[in-house]
Amino acid sequence: MPEIHIGRAEEIGEGERRIVSHEDVEIGVFRWEGAYFAYRNQCPHQGGPACEGLLMHRVVEVLGEHNTYLRMGWDKSEMHFVCPWHGWEFDLRTGECAADRRWKIRGYRTELRDGELYVHA
Repeated sequence: MPEIHIGRAEEIGEGERRIVSHEDVEIGVFRWEGAYFAYRNQCPHQGGPACEGLLMHRVVEVLGEHNTYLRMGWDKSEMHFVCPWHGWEFDLRTGECAADRRWKIRGYRTELRDGELYVHA
């Protein structure tokens, strides 16, 4: 499994990403809450550039008494990235599709070593 050197870990700011190419594959590398996550930049839906879309917290329905709908809100414990082509959302920590967890985007292991960030593809 090739090791891809991404660069100095500090170059990717909190809540930011970097898209890197390795051979014929693009990989999106994200930093969230001090951790690094890497995914193939290809949506399983129709091949769109999933890692290039919005980063947003999971949207949830806020319910009132008797489970009545009040409004939409954010679940700040779960961050998603959204494919810009058709809006498929993926859990940043797991790569699973938020709408149907059976779908998953290809993930890669990240490694931080002496301040340098690597992805194992």
